[in-house]
Amino acid sequence: MHAFFWMPTTLVGRQVELNQVSDILSADGDLLLAGVPGSGRRTLVRYAAQRVGAVVVDIDCLKATDRQRFLQLLAEAILTTFPPGVVQEVLEKRGRSGPLQLADDHTHLCWPATRDAWAVLQGLLTLPQAIAEHLGCRVVIVFQNFPHIRSWDRSQEWECYLRQEIQRQSQVSYVLIATIAESWVNQSGMHAICLGPIKDDDLQAWLQSMGTQQGWHFEAAAMQLFLEAVQGHFGNAIALLKRILTQLEPTATPAQTIPTPPADPALVIPGTLIHHSALALLDDLSHTFESLLLLLPASQVRLLESLALDPTPSPHSREYAQKHHLSRGGGLQGALASLQQKGLVYGPEHDYRLTLPLLALWLKQQLA
Repeated sequence: MHAFFWMPTTLVGRQVELNQVSDILSADGDLLLAGVPGSGRRTLVRYAAQRVGAVVVDIDCLKATDRQRFLQLLAEAILTTFPPGVVQEVLEKRGRSGPLQLADDHTHLCWPATRDAWAVLQGLLTLPQAIAEHLGCRVVIVFQNFPHIRSWDRSQEWECYLRQEIQRQSQVSYVLIATIAESWVNQSGMHAICLGPIKDDDLQAWLQSMGTQQGWHFEAAAMQLFLEAVQGHFGNAIALLKRILTQLEPTATPAQTIPTPPADPALVIPGTLIHHSALALLDDLSHTFESLLLLLPASQVRLLESLALDPTPSPHSREYAQKHHLSRGGGLQGALASLQQKGLVYGPEHDYRLTLPLLALWLKQQLA
């Protein structure tokens, strides 16, 4: 029996970006890393931080529903990343004037309820810098889904403060992860790197290497079908490959050990298996996609359907709008911008394609 593993152990198709991010972090730079979900943003940061010997403090802003929750998430991330003993030593060096304390059981950072939230935020943001100086290491603070803090920071006071803090600290680099690069990034002088789809050649090379290790290979036509189905979206590629290999070897489990592959891989993946696996995966994802569409305004759903059925680099043209009965002017532009902000449609650099190829396939299937 063969056992198959689906998650890569190396960075796939992002060597140029890896070099860029590594250079920025090694020079104590800060950056905004933009890309759609599933494009490998967090993985890229982890590899770059490992290359420069930096410790990563990871905070998901999507989980922050208000300022107090944001402070708790930041405190939890710090204490999860660094040993409690080190945190305690740094806090003791600061003395009792600071707002932060380590709980007696060392399970969490705490502060008096009466303390001003700004003072707590300042204490939490400067704590990693103090720890970095204490340990003689570099620290990378990653804010995933950074724009989400505006859902509760309506006046953008906290966002502005965070932007200022980014410029101050010498041993801490900040990485803001978002879907698109916003205009303020260019004005701030912060580096911005945007991740597009992975090139087919890079994805194919990884698939061939993985197949050689595990004892399977694609038929030539099947490889092309796979690449057309996932269109460079690595998250979709992993999902489809997992489905294919599960069909190929139903008894395989991720917990098993990879066997020594045969000299000539005997397990062949034909094009029919790509097709059936994609259909089965779409069936699994149908409820997710249906729920997604229910959350979108009708104008955005209509635009998504149009782009799935009839891709175009000019969705705002008069001819395209008339053909698909789309509202023109500000309504169409607003729908397009909103879909880009949500990570569902690429910008003009990728011809306004849907970012989730499996969603595009599902929409075609529903509308056929």
